[in-house]
Amino acid sequence: MDTETIKIKYFADIEPIAPIQNGDWIDLRAAEDVHIKKGEFRLISLGVGMKLPDGYEAHIVPRSSTYKNFKIIQSNHQAVIDNMFCGPQDCWRYPAIAMEDTVIHKNDRICQFRIMKKQPEIHFETVKELSGKSRGGFGSTGKN
Repeated sequence: MDTETIKIKYFADIEPIAPIQNGDWIDLRAAEDVHIKKGEFRLISLGVGMKLPDGYEAHIVPRSSTYKNFKIIQSNHQAVIDNMFCGPQDCWRYPAIAMEDTVIHKNDRICQFRIMKKQPEIHFETVKELSGKSRGGFGSTGKN
């Protein structure tokens, strides 16, 4: 398996991030105490900036327990950070909307990321028909 090196800058005194043993995603932490009222939007500092390897981007999503623990949702549902976002002030943030009044403490794990290869250059070819079998649209795999 190939190993990639990522340069990381900490913008806050938070616990260092590291890959976990039983998964491909890496947890990110709030870099500040946050009090959010129901319906409010907040960019929560994650306290890190990174220089991703050439040809890669980072995808940030909530942890599976984020809503259960903090009653927030990620406003853009998935963030994509390209490897050009690596300047001296480019601190990663988590765009959250509170569904209930909530408090998030510094070092709480609120989201996770992984790096992915960038999409290759693509070309679209217009055709009159597609050769696959029609599946029927949304929910076509059934209710269960």
